[in-house]
Amino acid sequence: MRKILHYALNRVVITALIVLLQVGFFMLEIFRWGNYYVEIAFVLRLLSFGAVFYIVWKPGNPAVKLAWIVPILIFPLFGGILYLAFGHVFIPKKLRAGMERTDVLIRECLKQDEEVIAKLERDNPRMANQSRYIMNYAMTPVWDHTSSVYYPDGEPYWKQMLEDLEQAEHFIFLEFFILCEGSMWNAVLDVLERKVKQGVEVRLIYDDVGSAFLLPKKYYEMMKKKGIKCVAFNRLIPFMSLILNNRDHRKIVVIDGKVGYTGGINMSDEYINYTHPHGDHWKDAGIRIEGEAVWNFTVMFLQMWNMSCYTEEEYDRYRYHFEKKPEAKGFVQPYMDTPLDSEILGENVYLNLIGYAKKYIYIYTPYLITDNEMYTALKLAAKRGVDVRIVTPGVPDKKMIYWLTQSNYQNLIEAGVKIYQYTPGFIHSKCLLCDDEAATVGTINFDYRSFYHHFECGVLLYQTDAIGELKRDMEETFAVSDSITLEWCTKKFVKTNVVGPILKLFSPLL
Repeated sequence: MRKILHYALNRVVITALIVLLQVGFFMLEIFRWGNYYVEIAFVLRLLSFGAVFYIVWKPGNPAVKLAWIVPILIFPLFGGILYLAFGHVFIPKKLRAGMERTDVLIRECLKQDEEVIAKLERDNPRMANQSRYIMNYAMTPVWDHTSSVYYPDGEPYWKQMLEDLEQAEHFIFLEFFILCEGSMWNAVLDVLERKVKQGVEVRLIYDDVGSAFLLPKKYYEMMKKKGIKCVAFNRLIPFMSLILNNRDHRKIVVIDGKVGYTGGINMSDEYINYTHPHGDHWKDAGIRIEGEAVWNFTVMFLQMWNMSCYTEEEYDRYRYHFEKKPEAKGFVQPYMDTPLDSEILGENVYLNLIGYAKKYIYIYTPYLITDNEMYTALKLAAKRGVDVRIVTPGVPDKKMIYWLTQSNYQNLIEAGVKIYQYTPGFIHSKCLLCDDEAATVGTINFDYRSFYHHFECGVLLYQTDAIGELKRDMEETFAVSDSITLEWCTKKFVKTNVVGPILKLFSPLL
C-alpha cells in the first residue's frame, strides 16, 4: 500500500493527471460551446494541418516527421495541440539568450591546440577529420597528455570516484540524469558534505524528470542547506510541464579540473549491483580521464549550469594548469550533444566511426531503436566484410522498448550483423569500439531520444590504454551472451514481425 501511495503521490503521476485534466477541461469547453462545434472543429483541424505543413517544411529526419504526421492526421481535432505540447523544441527567450551567451564563452575557452591536431593528422588523417568534425560542431577540442581508464562495471567506477572526491581541494562538479537515495549516492553525499566544510566548492545538477520517482520534492533545497549549490534541470512543474522531451541525460564528474568521469552510470544502487531490478547483473560502463582533456568537461558543466541558472561567470578560474603535463599515449576528446541545434552530433560520431572501421565494430547499447541511416551504415559495414557485433540486454527494463529493439534483429542479421543478448541481465553501457584504434564511451544510446531529444556527452578515444581494456571487456561479454540467430527471430515471429513493425512507425516518439 505504501508503495502504491508513493507512486500515486509522485510528481510525475500528479503532473500527468493534471495534463489529462487540462485536456479533459478543453474537451468539456468544446462540448459546452456545442452550438459552435463546426467552427471550433474547423479551427482545430486547421491547426493540425498547419502543424503537418510545418513538420513537412522544416528540416529533419523523415522518419521523425512521419511519426508525427500519422497521429495528427488520424486525430485531426487534437493532433495539432499534441504536437505543440510534445513535438518540438520550445526554447524560451531567456534560455535562448543564455545559450547564445554561453556559446560565445565556450568558443573563447575551448580552443584547439594546433600542435595536437597536427600531430593527430600526421598519425591518422581520417581520425583527424573526425576530431575536426567534433570541434567544429560541438566546440570541444582533442587533447593529448590525458590518461584514460575504462571501467566495465559500476562498483569499481564508484569506488575510484570516492577516492578521487576525497582528494578534492578546490571544486567538485557533478551532473547526473538520475539521483536516488541509497548506498551509492549516500556515500558520495557524505564526502561532499565533508568537502564543503573544508571550503571546497561543490555544485550539483540532476535531471528533475529522471529523478522524479526517486528523490523528495525540492531536493535541491535540501542540498543547498548542506552548502551544496544545486540545480534541478528543467523542473517538473504541474500545469506548466507539457514540454518534457529535452532532458539532461549526461553524467559528468569533474574534480579540481584535473580528473573527469562520464559513462552510463547514474547515482542509484542498481548501477553498482547493490539492487537487482532487471536480472542478476546490471552491466554498465564508465571512463575516468586525467589530464588536459578534463577542461572540456569543466566547460561543458559550467555551460549547463549557467544556462540553467541564467548566470554569467568566468570559466578560466576553474581551469587546472598542469605544471608538468601527464604522461599518456593517444588522444582524448570529450564532446557534447544538444537538442537545441540541428546537428545530431551523437549519432554522427557513431556513423563516422562505423564508416572508419576496416576490421570490426563492437557496440554496447541498451536500446536499438534508431533511424534508417544508422541501420544502413551497420548493414553496409557488415556487407563489406567488417565484423559488426552489437550487444543488447537479455532482460528488459521496458517491455515495449525491448520488443522494438528485438524487431530490428532479423533485418540486421540477414545483412551479416551479429547480435548478442546479455544473458546475466540488463546492459546499460553505451560504447562503440573499432579496429583496436578508436572508441567512444559515454551516455548516448542508439535511440531517437539520445540522438534527437536529450543533452548527451561522450569521450572519443584514439590509441589510448582504455581501448585495450574496453576490447577485453567486450570479448568477455560476448562469451556470456546469447548469439541471436534467424531461427530465434522466427520463433519470436509475432513480436518481431507483427508488433514490432507497428511500433516502429511511432518509435521516434517513444
